[in-house]
Amino acid sequence: MKKSQKLFREAKKIIPGGVNSPVRAFGSVGGTPRFIKRAERAYLFDVDGKKYIDYVLSWGPMILGHASGEVVKAIIDAAIKGTSYGAPTEQETRLAELIKEAFPSMQKMRLVNSGTEATMTAIRLARGVTHRKKIIKFDGCYHGHSDSLLVKPGSGVATLGLPGSSGVPEEIAQLTISLPFNDICAFEQMMRTEGNNIACVLVEPVAGNMGVIPGTSEFLWALRNWTKKYGTLLVFDEVMTGFRVAHGGAQQLYGIKPDLTCLGKIVGGGLPLAVVGGKNEVMNALAPKGSVYQAGTLSGNPLAVASGISVLETLKNPRIYSDLREKSERLVNRIRMIVEKKKKEIQVQSVGSMFSLFFSKKPVENFDQAKKCNIKAYSRFFHKLLEGGVYFPPSAYEACFISEAHGKKEIDKTLKVIEKSL
Repeated sequence: MKKSQKLFREAKKIIPGGVNSPVRAFGSVGGTPRFIKRAERAYLFDVDGKKYIDYVLSWGPMILGHASGEVVKAIIDAAIKGTSYGAPTEQETRLAELIKEAFPSMQKMRLVNSGTEATMTAIRLARGVTHRKKIIKFDGCYHGHSDSLLVKPGSGVATLGLPGSSGVPEEIAQLTISLPFNDICAFEQMMRTEGNNIACVLVEPVAGNMGVIPGTSEFLWALRNWTKKYGTLLVFDEVMTGFRVAHGGAQQLYGIKPDLTCLGKIVGGGLPLAVVGGKNEVMNALAPKGSVYQAGTLSGNPLAVASGISVLETLKNPRIYSDLREKSERLVNRIRMIVEKKKKEIQVQSVGSMFSLFFSKKPVENFDQAKKCNIKAYSRFFHKLLEGGVYFPPSAYEACFISEAHGKKEIDKTLKVIEKSL
């Protein structure tokens, strides 16, 4: 770990906190972040020569594993032709077509560079279409770091124990209403009071930024029905769940069609790319066709688009999802057996190939319950796993992921390390 410690000291001299995204700093679990030298299939290799079975997978997008041969080839082939044009390409349309095949609710879409940009655009679009100012989100759901959405968010803000963020004007924060996740009564009451003022309701249908907490079917259908009643747009943030929990994301699992969908991570194959899309009549409000302005110099970057096409073409094979489901169930069920055998107060929650461990007596259904979990116990557990060569998220509020590259050998070793660590 000596090289990681040295590099971390050097990084802190020139980069705030030594990292370019806060959770990477290991602030909530303690210790020194591992500086990564390379990654291959299901493994990370740090600068000190240690090898880890990776369950972070760049926070979700590496569904085929790291440095997948076909994806790397697609990126190289694209790079040879030029790394950025700032002009339209045929491949952008092909990527959009692949997304629409999996997400029929996305009749039209706009490529952007990050999940934050996608959700920010969705909100502006909703306000422009409805001519309303207020939005509803849910405690612990993280939708990126734009001003409107840093009200009771999950992810890194929760990890660092911050109530929100400095630099967000009170006037903007007042336009965001944050309600308890999975609380139908609180939502219905708010819609009865404020429904005619709400531009959109934004939700992670399966929360992954306070740990993995699925929305109940009743809760998500309540969102769909009440938004329709008041002419409010329903926005599914599937940046994490899109192509991850199912080929058609959480909306396929629940059978619900939102008005707008935000995708990221997997659609770029691990390169910076995200998408916002939805109904024709809503998307046509975007410039240059409509009056809602959004632009991005690097949007539709040819390397990211090539990577995304390669991954999404591969994911059309249903065998991949059956394999992922089988691997995930095997790992999660065996962890539950270990927990029961050792009489530990731990909840293992999963949807598709996402899972997380909550050090809690009872299942976790919302952010308040997630905050009451034993965070110190998770931190000790995390470091035990790290010692054993298993890389989990350096935060109790983040999700774990499985890739196609995780085989029986990796899962068996992971289970042995977990049993020893507990």
